[in-house]
Amino acid sequence: MSGTPPTSAVFTAAVTLKPAQPEHFDLAFTATTQPCPWPKAYGGDLVAQAAAAAMRSVTDGKSLHSMHSYFLRPADIGAEVRYEVEVVRDGRGYSTRQVRGYQNGRTLYVCLAGFAAGEAGAAFHTAFADDVPDPETLPGSAEYLAERDGGSMTKESKAYWSGGRGFDMRHVPGPVYLTVEGERLPHQAVWLRPFDPLRPVDGLTDAQRDLAALAYVCDYTILEPVLRVLDLPWARPGLVTASLDHAMWFHRPGPLGDWLLYVQEAVAADAGRGLGTGRFFTRDHRHLATVVQEGLIRPA
Repeated sequence: MSGTPPTSAVFTAAVTLKPAQPEHFDLAFTATTQPCPWPKAYGGDLVAQAAAAAMRSVTDGKSLHSMHSYFLRPADIGAEVRYEVEVVRDGRGYSTRQVRGYQNGRTLYVCLAGFAAGEAGAAFHTAFADDVPDPETLPGSAEYLAERDGGSMTKESKAYWSGGRGFDMRHVPGPVYLTVEGERLPHQAVWLRPFDPLRPVDGLTDAQRDLAALAYVCDYTILEPVLRVLDLPWARPGLVTASLDHAMWFHRPGPLGDWLLYVQEAVAADAGRGLGTGRFFTRDHRHLATVVQEGLIRPA
């Protein structure tokens, strides 16, 4: 593996957009998918880039509160995606945007994004998982994989899992990289935080950047509870996975400088698809966001 220290710059590079001339809708931006050792780009690139494009189209102070996405085609790695933003509605309390991603002349991603001005109201959130070990007691991916090999894992995939994703990730129970650690239970938790402080992103406030970071990192592990209960580690030869659709709700703001706990559940698996849910919590038990995603899961 490379001796270069892991960095969160891979994320901020992904969500750095360039304005472009719109061809279909009201605004347009381009962004570049980041390196990864698979045949297609990481799905979180598309969600986070679309979130950044939608947020850059809202100029009255409303905050992103939801995204509903479909992944239509795989994206090329290290290539530009063109995001066209349609201003569907601007109301006093809420606004709506449609975002479409294009590459090689074809639509590969589409989402609706909702924005809210915010208002006074009662607060509630689900309980924090108190029985989860602290992240400092758990091995990071690099430590876990240092002396391990097997399955379809290559030198490139080992380096990517260890430090190429921009965020340190620590699993409870253990990871599902090479084998399914522990029992085949339909749930897990992942502690995560950026490898180093997140850099500013042109066109986004720090609060908007942090929302995009949640949208970016959520896709890495959301299907893992389904893989866990089916006893399908990532390095199983011939395993194919792909994101199909995705929904995310942002409940309250929170900085991403400290560890977040991503609590995940497998909901269903059948007919080559699996559905997972996830909730992001801060260490002081604030529930920041909720994710639901369906993915293709095709064993060899």
